[in-house]
Parts: sequence; structure tokens; C-alpha cells
Amino acid sequence: MIPLLPGLRVLDLTSVIYGPLIGQVLGDLGAEVIKVEGPEGDLARGIQPRGPQGDSAMFVCNNRNKRSVVLDLKTPAGCEVFTRLLRWAEVFVHNMRPAAIERLGFGFDKVAAINPQIIYCAAVGFGSGGRYAGRPAFDDVIQAAGGIAALPSYRGQDPAYVPGVMADKVAALTATYGVMAAIAARGRGMAGPIEVEAAMFESVAAFVLNEHLAAAAFGGPPEVAGYHRMFAADRRPYRTQDGWIAALPYTEQQWRRLLDFTGRRDVLEAPWFADPGERSAHIAELYTVLAEEMTRRSTADWLQALQDLDIPHARVNRLEDLLTDPHLQDVDFFAPNGSGLARSARQPVSYPGLAAQPDRPAPVLGADTEEVAQMLGYDASALAALRAGGAFGKAG
Repeated sequence: MIPLLPGLRVLDLTSVIYGPLIGQVLGDLGAEVIKVEGPEGDLARGIQPRGPQGDSAMFVCNNRNKRSVVLDLKTPAGCEVFTRLLRWAEVFVHNMRPAAIERLGFGFDKVAAINPQIIYCAAVGFGSGGRYAGRPAFDDVIQAAGGIAALPSYRGQDPAYVPGVMADKVAALTATYGVMAAIAARGRGMAGPIEVEAAMFESVAAFVLNEHLAAAAFGGPPEVAGYHRMFAADRRPYRTQDGWIAALPYTEQQWRRLLDFTGRRDVLEAPWFADPGERSAHIAELYTVLAEEMTRRSTADWLQALQDLDIPHARVNRLEDLLTDPHLQDVDFFAPNGSGLARSARQPVSYPGLAAQPDRPAPVLGADTEEVAQMLGYDASALAALRAGGAFGKAG
């Protein structure tokens, strides 16, 4: 935990990855985050594999530095406690569909009336101003809608999902910077409630189109969208004699050094090579040359040669390779730091000179319910009444 946001009070009504990652980043930066779950708990808790306390790796990797409160928001007593939490909070984050949060009575207008200084973050699937607003959205759906799944088709392959929860994480980081901007605005004197809406579809569309908008940015027809270098068949991981490697010469000098090293004078002396525009037009041919040459040496030989030539490169790591990567070990990327896990990927942003504090492990379901209720001013008799009213469900 990096103490940059100490004392910032965050109320987290989220589940799975998209919403919880927002709260975890804020918690990792020192905010006080209270996660509210229904009696059944966050859906992600039950996904395999599970740890010794019964919670999944997915849950514990997205919910550290939080406290867990169980509330049944289908009961008046549960909603009463939640309303007190909204008065306590400076930031409220949810990833419920708009109609569902409105049914509970905690849409933006209602919450702003409860707490006129709230920063209200709605992490939604599709933006409220469009015709898709309110549709259900999961990662695969957004990868398809946002253009990620179709990218392989530009190389003549079938559409495919990235085998990772790409859309959730891109959208979560988008939402996080939206919340951070609102926090900064509050610190610079902006008063009143601030509504932040972060949509998965728009987040992924912006992420994909950053480079792929290409000539369409200048008013060209839609079919000219696409960064042509990315669609070259041989811009890919390259097979060596004994493995796989990534290499990306980019500048003229990098290509010259590589082609000289491999003895490809035929390419160096081609009439188009020295002209930047022409070289770009022939980039697919250059990648094909690179693919051919990579097969002539071992991975170890290429890693050394590319380092000597000062050309961007990397071994193609598998997931298990990352767990023992020497650079990640050098920077303590997997340092447990009090998280209770053997490995926990820390925030990739570092602040040299600022001492880290121990992380709070991801909470057991409802572990902090009574402590938080007491913080909100409920005494023993009031707690008993809340239990009787079903505020905490069976877990309470």
C-alpha cells in the first residue's frame, strides 16, 4: 500500500473484476475502502481455484486493501445502513446496471441528495447516452463490440477473443482515472456532487482505435481504418531454432544494423529502403525477411545479438515464466507485502522514496460488518435490531 490517498473514504458496491479493480487501485494508494456485498458474497469468490480460506484467486487479486460488510439491500434495514455509509463516503463506486441501481434507490440523483459532496462512479457496460445503454455486458461481449475480437480477421484469420479479461481491466483503469480526476477537482475547490460514468464499450473502442483509427482520422472512409503494420502476416512472434522470440526493428538505423548482421545486402540495397515512406509501404516484406532470418539461430543467440544491436526484443514468456522472471524479481513485483498471498502482483506504478505500508489482505465475507456498523454509530441494541430486520442477511 502506498500512502498517497490516506483518509479518502470509498464505498465499493462492485463485483467480479471490472468494479473491484477500481476499488483495489484506490485502496492500494492508501484510501479506506469498504466493500459492500450481499449475503451470498461477490460472485468472484467462488471461481476456481480457491485458497485455504475458500475465496478464489480472482477475488483475492482484486480486493486487497478493503474491508467487507455484508448488507441485504433488499431489506429496509440493510438500505438504512447503506445510506449511512453513503453519508460517510467521499467516493461511491458501483458496477450494477442502471435500472438495477435505480430500483435499489441509489441512482445518482438519490445519492446526491443523501450526500451532496459525493463522487459517484457508475462503471457500466454502455454509456447512458446511447441506444445500447442498460444492456448486460461481460468481457467477451465487449471484446466483440469494441473491435478487439475482429482484429485477427485483418490477417485472414477467424475473429478471436484475447484469452484474458481484457475489457474489464481496460475499463476499470479508465474508470479509475475518471475517479482520480474528480478527486483532484475536489481538492482544487470544486463543490457539489460529481458524477463519473465509465463505460466498458467506449473504453475498449477508444483503446482499440488509438492507433487503428489511422487515415479515418482525416475524414477517409471507414474501410481505411487500421494501422497497416499491425496487419502484416509476419508481424508476430518469431520461431527460432529452439523457441520463440519477439523482435521489432523500427527505425532505419535499427533495420540497417539487423540486415547488416544477417547479411541481407539485397534488402539494404533495394531502391525503396532508404526512403521512409517507401520503407513503410514495404514493411510487410521486411517482417517476412525477419521471420526467415530468425529460424537460422537459437533463441539464446538471438537474445544476445539483438541486445548487442540495441534492437527492441524479448523472449516469448509463458505465464509460468513471468512467475520467475528475473526482472520482476529485481523490482519485487510479487512481494507479498502483508497481502497474505505467496504471490500478489503489486501496482505497477512505483514512487521511489515513498515508503510502502503493509497491504490488507482481501477480506473474508462480512468480516468487518459489525466493526463498520459501530463506526457508523450503531450501539449493541441497534445492531440487534438490524439483525432482526435482516440487514446483514444470514452472514450477519
